[in-house]
Amino acid sequence: MVQEIKERILQGGSITQAEALAMIDLEDKQALYEAADELRQHFKGDFMEMCSIMNAKSGKCTQNCKWCSQSMFHKTNVEEYELVDLKEAEQLAEENASKGVYRFSLVTSGRSISNGNLDKLCGVYKNIQKKTPIHLCASMGLLNRSQLDKLKESGVGHYHCNIETAPSYFKEVCTSHTMEDKIRTIRAARAAGMGICSGGIIGMGETMEQRIEMAFTLNELEIESIPLNVLMPVEGTELSATKPLTDEEILSTFALFRFINPKANIRLAGGRNLISHIQDKALKAGVSAALVGDYLTTIGTNINQDKTAFNNAGFSLDHELLESVSRE
Repeated sequence: MVQEIKERILQGGSITQAEALAMIDLEDKQALYEAADELRQHFKGDFMEMCSIMNAKSGKCTQNCKWCSQSMFHKTNVEEYELVDLKEAEQLAEENASKGVYRFSLVTSGRSISNGNLDKLCGVYKNIQKKTPIHLCASMGLLNRSQLDKLKESGVGHYHCNIETAPSYFKEVCTSHTMEDKIRTIRAARAAGMGICSGGIIGMGETMEQRIEMAFTLNELEIESIPLNVLMPVEGTELSATKPLTDEEILSTFALFRFINPKANIRLAGGRNLISHIQDKALKAGVSAALVGDYLTTIGTNINQDKTAFNNAGFSLDHELLESVSRE
């Protein structure tokens, strides 16, 4: 079954939801992973797209997302600040570009960002664009079209807005906004001329069937970059005691997302430290991109070590960013 479906996708076809559900119970999971890797090689090649993020506004979020350490509904030790030092943001983007990172995103906590803070961060994007060729992204909540237009005019090429989980499970982990709110933002960002980055978190108590549901929802939205975060339970949040996924569940999720979204970048994202022991296997199970460096509220990965690991796995990091880190 796996080989037949793989060949159909290679020829421009697609997998059905029933077929994806049937793959959950496959005994030979290695065959699934290898087929997903073949799909990755065919549609995405061997270039590993690295991206990095910076927490530009931290804590005091009014939303009640059960996993999030920045929610005001949780008692965590997360650092709180209204806006990051703007020069520090520019310096981090330049540093990441010098290491060959392909994309850089500023991320803000909260349902959306104020127009005043947006204007300040747009200024940061403009300065970064003058100094480095790094591709710019933003993740600032549920913005309206005029705000998204400002970001686009400032040089932001991609907007990030995770759908987080399956439509059928969303209300189990968040009730202060809806998936429809997120989809509305995604469509507005696309109308503003930006590419879309949207994925979610696995391991929040959802079923494998619901992970497949999320993958098909992203396919319907034609998402080109799909970050898959593995839940990092944070003490003080409502999901702090959540049982971790098995290695097989994680690897099968990556592989099935590749089958369902063959042309997208399937991106290793948050929780990489939890799955470092299976990273080499994940890199051979459909993954084509990775979030590197520090994350929003946790220490992430060493970029130079990541580059070595990606090269050892057969990925190329050759790109214009490695040849020229400045437009000056």
